[in-house]
Amino acid sequence: MRREYRLRWTFFILGLIVLAFGISLTIKGKVLGIGPWDVFHYGLYKQLGLTIGTWSILAGVIIILSTWIGTKTPPKIGAIVNMLLLGLFIDLFNALLPAPETFLVQLVFFMAGVFILGFGISLYVSADLGAGPRDSLMLLIVEKTGWSIAYVRNGMEITVFILGWLLGGPVGIGTIIIAFFLGKIIQATLPACQAWLNGLIKKDPSLFAAKKDLLS
Repeated sequence: MRREYRLRWTFFILGLIVLAFGISLTIKGKVLGIGPWDVFHYGLYKQLGLTIGTWSILAGVIIILSTWIGTKTPPKIGAIVNMLLLGLFIDLFNALLPAPETFLVQLVFFMAGVFILGFGISLYVSADLGAGPRDSLMLLIVEKTGWSIAYVRNGMEITVFILGWLLGGPVGIGTIIIAFFLGKIIQATLPACQAWLNGLIKKDPSLFAAKKDLLS
């Protein structure tokens, strides 16, 4: 059980790192536009300073507190770790990645970023350690209103997209690409990530020990 717990946390944190890397790639290729939530965080950064990752964390704090009040249930540790680490990793990669100077390179950054962030989401979701702050809020709204998940998710993303656009966040065809195709990337990669994790969990560590004894 302890080994399974370690594996799940490894997938969870690795997924957040990959997700943050993908988000940063799309931000570097922002001439095409970025994802709805990132448009919002970028707009806040542009108008009020701080960093994009810091605004991601602060938005997460407000969402977690709102969800806590709405459900009267304290947040799971996974939601808190998600909130903190994702913002930190976004700022780290934003600082490390170069700023592309040509449209072609920005296009490559953006397209690679979309696929990478989709894979990152699949990695951390496959760990099954709790939904992130924004998904938790979505589930709360669904529970309180009875509306469909798709309706609530789209409504949330349209709202933050409009707010981010009004704040001067980068909006373009890329924003639409992320909104419509990210789900398909997750749908394609999530089963593979779940199978990978389940395969590792089911492996008996004693088998590796036995092989090591035979080789020594």
